[in-house]
Amino acid sequence: MLNPPSRYNQGVNFPDFQITSKWIRSQRGLKNAVDPKKPYAFLVEKERLLTGEVEDVATIFLTNRECPFTCLMCDLWKNTTDITVASGSIPAQIEFALSRLPTVKHIKLYNSGNFFDSKAIPPSDYPAIISLLRGFETVLVENHPKLISRDILDFRDKLHGNLQIAMGLETAHPEVLKMLNKSMTLDDFSQACVFLNSNSILVRTFILLRPPFLNEEEGILWAERSIDFSFHNGVECCVVIPTRPGNGALDALAREQFFQPPFLSSLEEVQSYGISLNRGRVFADLWDLEQFSHCPQCFQQRLHRMHRMNIEQTSIPQVFCPACHSK
Repeated sequence: MLNPPSRYNQGVNFPDFQITSKWIRSQRGLKNAVDPKKPYAFLVEKERLLTGEVEDVATIFLTNRECPFTCLMCDLWKNTTDITVASGSIPAQIEFALSRLPTVKHIKLYNSGNFFDSKAIPPSDYPAIISLLRGFETVLVENHPKLISRDILDFRDKLHGNLQIAMGLETAHPEVLKMLNKSMTLDDFSQACVFLNSNSILVRTFILLRPPFLNEEEGILWAERSIDFSFHNGVECCVVIPTRPGNGALDALAREQFFQPPFLSSLEEVQSYGISLNRGRVFADLWDLEQFSHCPQCFQQRLHRMHRMNIEQTSIPQVFCPACHSK
């Protein structure tokens, strides 16, 4: 692990009650109605590849059983089932989406949890899934570091394209990571990276900008340290995600002053920092960003700037806004 900054716990504000899976679940609302025979969403968007080319990438959001890890910040449970989907459901979902998407060479299969969790995606479906993915050059799936095992290699070997795996680091702050109820340590993440890299599987990671218990300054600092930690462990691509309210637990923490969403400028700063390292791709997650903006006059310009930086992977001059007097 990299040495933590000297201001290790400055700005950290932990509650005096225990955050457990039971408490997190008690704060939830209702799940959305989903159809186990259909993905709950699918889309195509442009992404800069490791080669430097910019190409269309399909993403299919699969409907399946809820992730067994009850993470504090997660809202993906909203589009999951209560039980394992029937054998054949996941291939049917992929086929449903592919029949409605344009032809592309790269695909992400996000299943609101862990692709190699047998209670989410039945292993009996792997042959049909592999057959459907035959025409893709790269296949990205998501998985928890604690569920990385040699079983993945058989799936990799049968794919026509290259397997990539996305894992949530969330934060390199060990105490905050523990409070996220993610059931992993930084060592767990490092060991998963060693295994995947030694088996020629590229690693993408998700990093939270300002998770609970950190102030704005510390949120920026630890997002940057998390990028450092990721690249130090052989991660090829970092995706910085501003921590969003709306899952119940974060809203409860916000009412008690333990959580506040980050500023848009903080995401810009962390994105710029990561790209400037030139150690791998760094993307800012641009979904529903307007909620983090405090100035409607400059929001679209700043969104366009971050999109360009995602695509070009180079620094672009900051937007100056006379209305809010900030860059």
